[in-house]
Amino acid sequence: MIRRSIEIVGSSFIMALQELWKNKLRTFLSLFGVTIGIFCIIGVLATVNSLEQNIQNEVKSLGSNTIFVDKWDYSGGPGNAWWKYVNRPTPKYYEVKQIKDRTPGAKFVGFKISISSEAIYKENKVSGVNIYGINEEFPEIQVIEIRYGRFLSGSDFSTGTPVAVIGNEVAEKLFGTAEYAVGKTITVKDKKIFVAGVIKKQGKTLIGGWQYDQSVFTSYRYARNLMDEKRADPVILVQGTDNMNSKALKNDLMGTMRALHKLPPTKEEDFALNDINDFSDAIGSAFVSLNIGGWAIAALSLIVGMFGVANIMFVSVRERTNQIGLKKAVGAKSHIILIEFLLESAFLCIIGGIIGLTLVFLLTKVLTNLLDFPVFISSSNVIMAIGICIFVGVLAGFIPARQAARMDPVAAIRSK
Repeated sequence: MIRRSIEIVGSSFIMALQELWKNKLRTFLSLFGVTIGIFCIIGVLATVNSLEQNIQNEVKSLGSNTIFVDKWDYSGGPGNAWWKYVNRPTPKYYEVKQIKDRTPGAKFVGFKISISSEAIYKENKVSGVNIYGINEEFPEIQVIEIRYGRFLSGSDFSTGTPVAVIGNEVAEKLFGTAEYAVGKTITVKDKKIFVAGVIKKQGKTLIGGWQYDQSVFTSYRYARNLMDEKRADPVILVQGTDNMNSKALKNDLMGTMRALHKLPPTKEEDFALNDINDFSDAIGSAFVSLNIGGWAIAALSLIVGMFGVANIMFVSVRERTNQIGLKKAVGAKSHIILIEFLLESAFLCIIGGIIGLTLVFLLTKVLTNLLDFPVFISSSNVIMAIGICIFVGVLAGFIPARQAARMDPVAAIRSK
C-alpha cells in the first residue's frame, strides 16, 4: 500500500514537472512573485542577522562576563543627563587592588587610561591614534593578539619603561610595512617609545570598541608621562570568575564600590557599573524589531506571489479538465488528483524560492565587499525559505486542487 502510494505520488510529481515545463513563460511569471518574496525575506534576514552577529561579536570582544566601572553610564537611557555624571569622581588606579581584594567573584581587574594623539616616525605622522595606558591584567580581559614581535613584558609593566605595541594601521602608515615597525622608535607627545610588537590586524568595527588597528598600547606607569590621568577617561574592567555570572558580579561590585567611596545607605551611587551582557541584550532586542519590519515588508511580496500562483493553478485546472475526467474515469482517487495539483503548486513556489535564494547569495557577496564585514545566509534561513515556499505553494494551490479533485468525471470529459 505504501509502495503504491509512493509510485502514485512520484508519477504525479513527474506530471507536475512536465506541465510546468510545457508553459515556461506562464511558469516564470507565476513564480516571479514568490522569487521576490523569498528574496526580500531571506535578504533582509541574512543582512540583519549578519549585522547583529558582527556587532554581538564586537560587544563580546569588549570582555565576556565583564563589568566596566566608570563614572559614566553607557546605557544612554532616560535620565542619563550629562550634568548628573560629570562631577562624579573618576576611577583611580589604587582602587584596582582594593576591588580585587574585596570582591571574591573578581578574576581579573584591568585598568586603562587613554587619549587621542599623534604618532611620529621621522617624516611620517599619523593623527587620531588611540594611546592606551594599561595594567598587567588588562590583556587578560581584552585579548590583544600580536602579529609581529612581542607584547609588553612583566618588567615593562612594573618599571614603566617606554615600550609599546602598536596597531597594524599605525605601523603601515609610519613604516610602510607592519613587520618593519618592530624594534623602531616612535614619538608620542614628544616622548620616544620603543616598538616591541605590532598587533594583529583587526579590520573595521561598527561600534567603535578599542580600535586596535589605530592604537598604541603602553604600560599604565609609563602612560602617566603622556597624559593627565584625571582627563584620560580612566576605566576599571572587572571580569568575573568562571562560575560567576555578570549579575552576581555586579551585585558584589556594588557593595565593594560603595564601601570604597564611603557612601551611606541612603546616598545614591557616584559610579556606574556597566555590564557588557546588558549591551548584548539591548542589541538583540533592537534587531528583533528590525526582523519584524523585514518580515512585514516581505509578507506583502509573498501575498502577491501567492495570488499569482493561485491564479495560474486555476488556469491549469481549467486547461486539464478533460485529463482530470479521464483519470477519474479509469479509477484515480480524488486525493491523488488533489496531491498532484498541490505538488505542482508547491514545486512552482520552490523553484521561485531557489531563484530568490540564488539572488540573495549574490547580494551577500556584494554586501560583504561594500560593508567590509561578512554577510552570509545561514542554513536555518535556507531551510526556512524552503519551508515558506512549500507552505505558500500548498496554500495557493489548495482551492484549485480541491476544485479539480471534486470534479465529476463525466462532466469533466464532456467539457471543452
